[in-house]
Amino acid sequence: MVDVICDTSFLIHLATKKIKNIDNLETEIGQINFVIPDTVKNELEKLCTNENKKLEAKATLNFIKNLRTIPISGNYADDALVSYVKEHGGMIATMDKELKNKAKSLGSSIITFSSDRIILDS
Repeated sequence: MVDVICDTSFLIHLATKKIKNIDNLETEIGQINFVIPDTVKNELEKLCTNENKKLEAKATLNFIKNLRTIPISGNYADDALVSYVKEHGGMIATMDKELKNKAKSLGSSIITFSSDRIILDS
């Protein structure tokens, strides 16, 4: 089983959109385990105070409540995610182009969305 470290934008999309291939995910990508960095959980909690993001943030927090949370610290969440994957292995799930490029430059695979389908981008 591969740990997939999720960033905030990926989780919000996963929790609030209809993902077309969610039921076939393990067939398409293999056995994965979505993991939530505590920095991402903290960011979602902060978004709950933003009128424009409150509903999405609450839905996402509810969605992730049974997923494993891991301690990842750092001043900049993207760098912390990349450092974690470099040290412990796994993949990064993101929609952030800059983060995708950083992770790819280290040889890490990326899970992202395209047309509301989860895809492996390596």
